This record gives sequence, C-alpha cells and structure tokens, in this order.
Amino acid sequence: MRDIFDHFQFATQIDALAKANLLYLVAEKFAQIDLHPNAVDNHQMGLVFEELIRKFAELSNETAGEHFTPRGVIRLMVNLLFIEDDDALATPSVVRTIYDPAAGTGGMLSVAGEYLEEHNPQARLTMFGQELNPESYAICKADMLIKGQDAGNIAFGNTFSDDGHLLRRFDYMPSNPPFGVEWKKVEEEIRKEHEAEGYNGRFGPGLPRVSDGSLLFLLHLISKMRPARDGGSRFGIVLNGSPLFTGGAGSGESEIRRYVLENDLVEAIVGLPTDMFYNTGISTYVWILSNRKPDARKGRVQLIDASSFWQKMRKSLGSKRKELSEAHIADITRLFGEGIEAQLATTFDADNKELGRQIVVAGEATPSAPAGGRVKLAPISRLFRNEDFGFRTITVERPLRDENGTVVLGAKVKLKGKPQPDSSLRDTENVPLSEDVEAYFQREVLPHVPDAWIDHDKTKVGYEIPFNRHFYVFEPPRPLAEIDADLKACTDRIKAMIDGLSA
Repeated sequence: MRDIFDHFQFATQIDALAKANLLYLVAEKFAQIDLHPNAVDNHQMGLVFEELIRKFAELSNETAGEHFTPRGVIRLMVNLLFIEDDDALATPSVVRTIYDPAAGTGGMLSVAGEYLEEHNPQARLTMFGQELNPESYAICKADMLIKGQDAGNIAFGNTFSDDGHLLRRFDYMPSNPPFGVEWKKVEEEIRKEHEAEGYNGRFGPGLPRVSDGSLLFLLHLISKMRPARDGGSRFGIVLNGSPLFTGGAGSGESEIRRYVLENDLVEAIVGLPTDMFYNTGISTYVWILSNRKPDARKGRVQLIDASSFWQKMRKSLGSKRKELSEAHIADITRLFGEGIEAQLATTFDADNKELGRQIVVAGEATPSAPAGGRVKLAPISRLFRNEDFGFRTITVERPLRDENGTVVLGAKVKLKGKPQPDSSLRDTENVPLSEDVEAYFQREVLPHVPDAWIDHDKTKVGYEIPFNRHFYVFEPPRPLAEIDADLKACTDRIKAMIDGLSA
C-alpha cells in the first residue's frame, strides 16, 4: 500500500486539493458513500475502479493511448488467446498465469480475468505485469489488490533494462505496447544483451531500428513463453503497420520476422480498423503467436482483414471515432477459431447504395444481387504457408566498360580474368523463396540485360508481410464512353450557367 501511495504521489495530490480548497468537498462526498466490503464487494469495487480509469483516460486524449486500450480491442485479444483452450479452461479449479509487460492500468489483465470468471468461476488466473509510468503502475497495483490478486506480481520499471519477472514463464500474454517509441535510453543495455547472450538472451534474432521498439516487446514476450513440452504459451500483441514490412533483407526487423516465421510461431495477424485508439488514427494489427499450434495451423499463418468491422461512435474521443461491436468481435473470433478462408459479400442496389454485408465461407453460395444492383466480393480471411512471406534479395551485377565500350577485366585474385562489376549499374531483385533463383534470373533479368550476372556472395534471405497487398481487390475503371458522357454533361452544365450570367 505504501508503494502505491508513493508512486501515485498521494501526499502531493492531497496538498493540491487542500490549496485549492477542494479537500473537504471531496472527503465529504466519500463520507456519504458506504464502501464497506459488506456493501460493495471486491468485484463491484473493481468495476467502479475500472469505470473511473476509463472515464479519466478518455478525458486526457493526448496521452490516453499510452495507458488505455479500448475495451473492444482487449475483449477481441482475450477471445483470440483463449478460444483454442476452451476445453482446458473449463476444467474445474484450473490455474493459469497471464502477463503484460506494458501493463498500463491493468486493463488487459482485468478483462482476461473477467472472461475466465464468466466461463469458469472456479478457474483462477494469476496476474503478472510491469509498468514504467509511476501513476499507471500505482493504479494497476491498486486494481490487483481490489481484485484479490497478489499486488507484488506487478513490477515497476523498464521492461527492457530491468525485467521485473526474470526467469519466469507464463501461459498467456496480451499486450499493447506504445507505438513507435524509440529505445535510445536503454540502447546500451539492449545491445549488450544482444551481443553477449545472443539467442540465450531475449534479443538474439536481431534488433529493430532505434526509432521504434515495438518488435523488442515481441521478442521479450517470446522469451517469456513456456517450453512446448511444459504446455507452451500463447500471446497477442497490438502493433502498428511498421513491423510487418519495415527493413530489407538482413535488417533487424527482417531477421525478427524470419525468426518467428521459420520457427512457426505466428498463428494469425488481424488488421483492425483505423481510428480505434484515443491518440492515433493509424492502422493497427493484432499478432497472435504460439509455440503450441494445433496440427491444423502448423506451417501456416492466417491473415484476417477486419478493417471494415466497426461501428461509428456516438461521440468521438480524440482520434477514436470507431469501435468494435459484440457482433464484430464474435465474427472475427469465429474466423480465427475455425481457421477458415472467407470473403465479405457487400450488396449494393441500383443507385450504388449499400444494402448489407455477409461473410461467405469457402464453399458457401454468395448472395444474389438485387435488380440493377451488384454484389462486391472481397477476401477477409486468408491462409498462407510460412515461406510465402520469405524472399531472397539477389545482387545483379553488370560489367564495367572503358571509354571504348570494352569490358574491363579484374586484376585481383578473386576477379582475375573475370568482368569487373560496375557499381553504378548494380541492382537488386527480390525472388520469392518458392522460386528457383536461376530460373527467375533467366526469365526476368537476362532478356533485358544479357550481360548481367548474380553475385551469390551478396544474396540475403528476408521476410516481410505485405498485409494490404493480400486483400487488395482490383476494380476496373468505368468504360471510357461513360466517363466522356459525364464530362460532356458537366461542361454543358457549366456552359449553361455562364450563358445565364451573361444574359
């Protein structure tokens, strides 16, 4: 309790209220309410506490995204984490652990606890977390006390430089780390661990650029997974679009993607709508990773485009204008739980007004179009092999020529008697892992530059996940005659308006 009061700077808050002549008024209000455990039990107090957190987080829109994740997003993540373990979690008196390395005020942990209590009141979820912000840490710790959890399981400090749960492993780990935050302050410690411990530490696969530490949280969570022989783990993490594709072959980001895909850890990535968070309108993605994939998922990654699954809020809160409804969460959870490919069929009437939407699973009949209308089909769930996201970056060289156009031969041992490469003509090509490099080179390169060759010593393997490309649906433009007719009608209208002004 002393730790909570100190980090929340309670004495300072009391002093500020006293100076503003508000302390008596606040104390008087509390004196009028019966908060005894006999009147308000721990669960009800927890709900009151969460409502206060939600309300005041919404009021501070500038920084709310740092410590407050929309409840719809949390419920979706918890559903995705638990759905494959429904049978195990239904076992009486089952005990599981859950951990959030960027716990904020504890929203992820609280919703996970509520989910398990609804489905199995006899189950117990032991909660762990760590938080850097002193006030958020104090609120989270207080929330754990109110819910009957061990508040000592919430650590204070920087997760990267001062891991508060060293050597611990957990069953479930939902997290929403801050987007695009640089890690320069702890760069020395992280690079030291990367170089000294390698794969025995947390950051063996590689390090992302200093300007964005999102993938460091992903590596940290991987290090907290139980070994598969001990039951394994599953975690979900909210990231922005950058970790999907930033960095070419051989970069830290690419090597991290390579590690998680080649080790078959990624179960699914769900693309969320824009304008879901309080302080940013960017696109966000939920990554679900596990080292105990069901047999049906092994060697595969499911991509779900849920960017159209939203409803407009009655009142915007900062950048947050959209939210997930219970129906949307249920649809996304079903798509993931069944591991199926599906399309979204959108029906339009003759005036191109949207009439409705329907999820069409592979093998199901698509809805029929109304008279004069149409049905637009777009993929929303797709399955890929892990290697579909990999590629080889080959270096294509062309010979250096002198002023007479003669090829210059190398004099050094390695290039002796061979054409010397011209660095100004050097180029690279990305060849999918599923393709033969030589066959690709002869088909795509040699017809255009017959004197080119591949420098195999410079070939690198890379991985990227071009999420939007896999869900893009080409819509052909209207016929040219139709466009011309519209333009003519528009110009005729303008001409008639000008004639009217002249008259």
